[in-house]
Amino acid sequence: MQEIFSQMYRNKIFMVTLSSWVIAQSVKVVIGVIQERRFDFRWFVGTGGMPSSHSAGASCLATVVGINYGFDSVYFALAAAFSIVVMFDAQGVRRATGRQARILNRIMEDIYWKGKIQEGRLRELVGHTPLEVIMGFLLGILIAVIAY
Repeated sequence: MQEIFSQMYRNKIFMVTLSSWVIAQSVKVVIGVIQERRFDFRWFVGTGGMPSSHSAGASCLATVVGINYGFDSVYFALAAAFSIVVMFDAQGVRRATGRQARILNRIMEDIYWKGKIQEGRLRELVGHTPLEVIMGFLLGILIAVIAY
């Protein structure tokens, strides 16, 4: 087990990609503290918000793979295709899920106030706006270029 962690630590592509995710999540916390004037640990581990850590990690991975193996390699093609899917999902499917949660929460509030049901709220911030995805994308590329 120790050898596995040692190999992962020596894998520069993995470490730079992981770092981009941590940096993007940290930026979300800083933005949250500035906007809300309070700290919430859930901002560090949660989804949604500015910038998209999904996009940052995926674009960082593709960029580092391209730098390392060439932008004409099959490895880059795989990483870039993976990145496109991740960013599309972060902005599209997951954002639609958040909208549905918001509507369902309103329905639940209406039903709750009429005394018919008592349920917990659904998480509404699960996806990203296009701007959040683009900023995550750019952040990931920047981190890859600086770190690699």
